[in-house]
Amino acid sequence: MIRLSKLEEDILDKLWQLEKAFPKVLITYLKKPVPPYNTVLSSIRKLEKLGYVGYKKYGKSHEYFPILKKEEYSKSLFKKLFHDLIGGSNEAMLSYFMKEEKIDIEELEKLVKKMKKK
Repeated sequence: MIRLSKLEEDILDKLWQLEKAFPKVLITYLKKPVPPYNTVLSSIRKLEKLGYVGYKKYGKSHEYFPILKKEEYSKSLFKKLFHDLIGGSNEAMLSYFMKEEKIDIEELEKLVKKMKKK
């Protein structure tokens, strides 16, 4: 799965929230400053070509909806980040969270116990 641009991610995120939308409606929900209509439409079409969104045609209008689930996209991004930037090292990932996110040993032990129960 490829990494999307900020605009493409924003469009996909709004479609996950709205479940379906026409481009003119979708634009009203995008982050400011909103790019030109044609740029948004090009991004939607790219997402459609990638198989991430589908559409239903109403005359000349298209109502778009997400095909790709948010969980699938998030999982794919995390896997890429984990392997490309952290090198697939559990120790490096854990070290990052402990240092940067200020997770202490006690909290970590609680998380491990919780995960063992599952």
